Amino acid sequence: MIRTPLRPLARILAARDRGESPAAIERENQRLRQEQQRDRARQRAEGRLLVLGVFFFSAFALVGLRMGALATSEPSEPRAAAPGAQIVAQRADIVDRKGRVLATNLATHSLYAQPRLMVDKLRAAQELARIFPDLEAEKLQALFTGDRTFIWLKKRISPEQMQRVHDIGEPGLLFGPREMRFYPNGKLAAHVLGGYSFGRESVHAAEVIGVAGVERAFDDFLRDPGNGAAPLRLSLDLTVQATVEQVLAGGMTLMNAKGAAAVLMDAKSGEVLSMVSLPAFDPNDRPAPLTTGDAGDSPLFNRAVQGVYELGSTFKIFAAAQALDLGLVAPSTMIETKGPLVWGRYKIRDFHDYGRELSMTDVIVKSSNIGTARVALQIGAARQKAFLKQLGFLDPTPVEMVEAPGAQPLYPANWSEISTMTISYGHGLSASPLHLAAAYASVVNGGTRVRPTLLAAPPAQPGERIVSAGTSARIRSMLREVVTRGTASFGEVPGYAVGGKTGTADKPRPGGGYYKDKVIATFASVFPAHDPKYVLIVTLDEPEETSGPRPRRTAGWTAVPVATEIIRRAAPLLGLRPEIEPAPGFGVTEVSN
Repeated sequence: MIRTPLRPLARILAARDRGESPAAIERENQRLRQEQQRDRARQRAEGRLLVLGVFFFSAFALVGLRMGALATSEPSEPRAAAPGAQIVAQRADIVDRKGRVLATNLATHSLYAQPRLMVDKLRAAQELARIFPDLEAEKLQALFTGDRTFIWLKKRISPEQMQRVHDIGEPGLLFGPREMRFYPNGKLAAHVLGGYSFGRESVHAAEVIGVAGVERAFDDFLRDPGNGAAPLRLSLDLTVQATVEQVLAGGMTLMNAKGAAAVLMDAKSGEVLSMVSLPAFDPNDRPAPLTTGDAGDSPLFNRAVQGVYELGSTFKIFAAAQALDLGLVAPSTMIETKGPLVWGRYKIRDFHDYGRELSMTDVIVKSSNIGTARVALQIGAARQKAFLKQLGFLDPTPVEMVEAPGAQPLYPANWSEISTMTISYGHGLSASPLHLAAAYASVVNGGTRVRPTLLAAPPAQPGERIVSAGTSARIRSMLREVVTRGTASFGEVPGYAVGGKTGTADKPRPGGGYYKDKVIATFASVFPAHDPKYVLIVTLDEPEETSGPRPRRTAGWTAVPVATEIIRRAAPLLGLRPEIEPAPGFGVTEVSN
């Protein structure tokens, strides 16, 4: 800035020439300079006031907006900030295909003690032992009088227990908020859901993690806040699941079985509508795993997925389907059944003497081991193995459970000719009931591969072709005849045209060989047989039907009646109406593709 001098020389000389006083010029210039300084000071002050006013206005507006947001939000207790990563306890619900809750969250509290804050430690220990019978007063007193400053007492307590502890009046007994997993249906679908546990824990929160079943398989999805708490929708139908469990439990008791399993599957999509394993457990109070003995004896063991068994004559339908599809036989082709069939040092026999020969259809209807073995020899070991692999029998099932990858089917490393024969009628290859359900669905649904799923999301397109549509139709007809005039005569449910195949396999001993009086009885059924909508597998472990003079163990007497009652009750729940079965030969049947 250029300052104007108070006594400019030009003006002073001009004033002297005019006889004026130079001092007047200096006073005038000084006045003007002061007025300019005053104006600049006023402008600076006004600018500062404006900035200050804008600042205060913005601050009050921000406070007002925040107060408005707090006023419209849900009230919650303030929580002190803690160092380290925040524990996210919220977990999405699990629902069935119709949106009914299978697993949800429940707010509860944990109980812990800080002995340095306690007033009467002896009384507190005695009162806690009265409230919680699993706690011992002597041990509590020793903990309270020891050197520890923090003691977890209970990770979950009910509101009633919390009130009783509160009534003790001990300042050293404190509560922490908890969110626990709650299964409102108790044991229902326990093996599918699996259960939960706590991961990382703090006083104010605990990490809820899945430990088995879909809770573990979809743990990341259920814990992901980015999903917006969207529930996990399963393919299970809660009412159908309850019905299957109730009937299977009754059948297990009636048939004096050690255990039981059932799988009900959509024959087209592979969606599992019901999966049951007995004995079961309550996931709200999940028991500890067995540390000794057979793992299969634990209620945690999922017989439908983890149990791999020789499934007996239910396998005969696969030999028939492959032979029909290869053109090696027709339903009316006569197969030699004179026995025993001697192969080296092995002898293959039938349960009954069926004479010299049976048609291919009657080999299935009467369940001839010899007839099926001769058909298998025509197929050959390589083609049989490839076909069973295509059906999924040589690999774990791809179902969405953490237990599935560990259920590897058992089959001989050397697939010899004798293995080909015995596997054709269900001995020498062990698989799970879920394997069997998927394979039956693949054969009867028109011949396309089905992969089991526990998600309510049908596949966008059908799987690869297994057999032709014509072969599939012939297989459905054979399965229907097994019920109308064969080994599954107790399987008829009026109006639902049930088809199926029985299978009774001797139970292997842990040390090798087979029991003489213990079997695995299985009935693989489809309904309606002329247009299968569903596949049902029922397996009983060591059943015995004792209404007669001698115990009967075959699947026709044990597994079939149980499956029949399940179909009779579940079919209406699935929306199937009883209908008149189409007469044989009605309509047009595709014989090749």
